[in-house]
Amino acid sequence: MKMRNKLLFCAWLFALPMMAQTYVLDTIQDKYSFINWKANGIKMAENSPAFKILFRKLDTIAKGGEDDLHIFHIGGSHIQADIYSNRLRSYLQMMSPTAKGQRGFIYPFSIAKTNNPGNYKVAFDGEWTGYRCSVRKDSVAWGLSGVTAVFKDSISNVKLKVNGNNYHEKMYDFNKIRVFYDNWSTDYEISFKQDSLVTDIVSNKEAHFTEFTLQKSVEEIEFCIRKIEDTENAEFLMMGIELMNENKGIQYTSIGVNGGSFSYYDRCAYFDDQLLLYKPDLFIVSVGTNDAYHPDFNPQEYKAYYTGLIKLIQKANPDCAVLLTVPNDSYYKKKFPNPRTRIARKMIYEVAKEQQMAVWDFYEIMGGFNSSQSWYKNKLMPRDRIHFTVMGYRIKADLLLQALAHSWEKELQLEPNTILNQIINE
Repeated sequence: MKMRNKLLFCAWLFALPMMAQTYVLDTIQDKYSFINWKANGIKMAENSPAFKILFRKLDTIAKGGEDDLHIFHIGGSHIQADIYSNRLRSYLQMMSPTAKGQRGFIYPFSIAKTNNPGNYKVAFDGEWTGYRCSVRKDSVAWGLSGVTAVFKDSISNVKLKVNGNNYHEKMYDFNKIRVFYDNWSTDYEISFKQDSLVTDIVSNKEAHFTEFTLQKSVEEIEFCIRKIEDTENAEFLMMGIELMNENKGIQYTSIGVNGGSFSYYDRCAYFDDQLLLYKPDLFIVSVGTNDAYHPDFNPQEYKAYYTGLIKLIQKANPDCAVLLTVPNDSYYKKKFPNPRTRIARKMIYEVAKEQQMAVWDFYEIMGGFNSSQSWYKNKLMPRDRIHFTVMGYRIKADLLLQALAHSWEKELQLEPNTILNQIINE
């Protein structure tokens, strides 16, 4: 039964990008009355200078102007699956002809033997071993993704195909690719199936990547990882991939690892170096479900980690807007509603006030303590009452889109729903 459920989950995950992008909130509010619809909003954004800058940039792009805007979204399994984050990505990148930016940083999760998002495909051969920063017994060099796959054999071929939400549309063609790996070692080399496709190669020894410039834009690519020095401890550590082009517009980078928490991301030796490559305009923090899961949850430590991440983000861009999202109500070991989420919520509000950042209180929106039981009974969460079903994730994404749009309209003194209607009807 467990194998059958796993296969059904995988089939659902990969079918998800084919589903219609239909905005659902206008048609379901009467059906799901246990959701606190009135609580949906971005709190304290009006007090943050960074959000004022963000909304002006978003408005420029929405009106067809050209600008670069980079959104990061970090979390655990909700974000690794890239279901509700990809729905937000698609909404924002399709809201105007100038909104579609590059796909950017991804991780080929399949080679690490863990679930891969459905909006890009990974094929590979050879034996790889995956390590996640969230598994205590694992110990390896991690970067921004929190996942590293280790290869020790002679040769592996890796193929990437990036299609976005619609397999019939070229959403994310690219003419540069960065491979993040242990480039302090010379045990392995990276070559491409079409050698003539690569026109320039640049290595970065601090953030540990090699960047390959291509002579044309492509939507899929195949490269080879080959052992060239057969030393005793020869290995290749895959830390991530970035797919780049010259498009202006919105880039939405999701960073998620199953079981991820602040303390686990803190194990990633090259997280800071790789994050500092970028200049995020909006950083959405959805870390907390796993932090508050266990009875030994330390609220002050959680707050310190949160503050430390914000300081790092501000080092990358002092004008970055940071949105702190309160974790969803959930169950502990499928048996008891978790009371520690309320404590995490309190810490998040304290951090937001101290750092002049904004809060999206999804815990309150869900309905508060033990509301996950209602979501489960209405088939919006599975039995674990931690994750969400397809409809649950769709609702979550549409709620966050609505909250962002309403704050944006309020800041720029626009008519209510003008931005939201433009985004969902584009």
